[in-house]
Amino acid sequence: MTIQLHSPITIRSLELRNRTVMAPMCQYSVDQHDGVANEWHYVHYTSRAIGGVGLIIVEMTNVEPDGRITDRCLGLWSDEQIPALKRIVDAAHRHGARIGIQIAHAGRKAQDAATPVAPSAIAFDDKYKTPRALTTEEVKGMVVKFGEAARRAVEAGFDTIELHGAHGYLIHQFHSAIANKREDEYGQDRTLFGREVIREVKKRMPDGMPLLFRISALEYSEGGYDLAEGIELCRAYKEVGVDVFHISSGGDGDPSPERRPVVGPGYQVHAAEAVKAALGVPVIAVGMLEEPAVAAGVLAEGKADMVAVARGLLRDPYWAIHAIESVGGTFRDIVPAQYERGF
Repeated sequence: MTIQLHSPITIRSLELRNRTVMAPMCQYSVDQHDGVANEWHYVHYTSRAIGGVGLIIVEMTNVEPDGRITDRCLGLWSDEQIPALKRIVDAAHRHGARIGIQIAHAGRKAQDAATPVAPSAIAFDDKYKTPRALTTEEVKGMVVKFGEAARRAVEAGFDTIELHGAHGYLIHQFHSAIANKREDEYGQDRTLFGREVIREVKKRMPDGMPLLFRISALEYSEGGYDLAEGIELCRAYKEVGVDVFHISSGGDGDPSPERRPVVGPGYQVHAAEAVKAALGVPVIAVGMLEEPAVAAGVLAEGKADMVAVARGLLRDPYWAIHAIESVGGTFRDIVPAQYERGF
């Protein structure tokens, strides 16, 4: 049977009404630097649930204050941050969507931290601060912080959790030879930190809740890992509990001339297809997929199980309805009754 944009999918206990995913996109909209979601976040995410998205993934939400890209980013380091997120979750559910949250730490890309932390004391580039290398004990403590954030996400009612292991943030930094020059156990095995985070987070999740992992499946900088190595990273993470990979790329630094990608519609899909074929695991493809025919083609050709859209959903909260309609799919069941006259 050909998979279409409107096709439902079930992953463990997570049932989605269609294959459209709202990719996590930072809003930089926290009011008082306290990491608490506010009215902007509520309207932003609820409107995409009304607009028919199958799975909403809330933006990068951080495990400690200095783990944020900026002081205006969301946090999950305190129980006081749970109620505002629960309000968003409840609204998404009322409108038929399922909703997850991306848990992360920016590491050396934490722009507003007085002194960022990272696997090694190597700045991202000359525009970023030089980070302090985490001690071995601090790395172990960071694993616990990810687990505590996952506990709070579950208490807020999220349907799934995504770990951010892409785009040059902390988990990515640990599994990258570009950023990780450590001599302890976390340098000898660069997947160790990520694997420990996965195990810790899985302990806090109920049975049946799938764990998503966003990964840069290849790097573009000189000396970065290629797709074959990225697949092996995914294999290591799958073995300790990842259920779905959200396949992106890059974010590790300036691309070398030889490795610079040709950016265009679907330019990262080949990586999602390769991970799916090698590991037999569900994958989410992302990367300029807002043209409905392109997104639908990725699914119809079996290259991915779901398609994530970012900027397209910033421009159009009802992208999912409009996309499914435009490719001839079944869409009226996700149109709110109040809007039926418009269709």
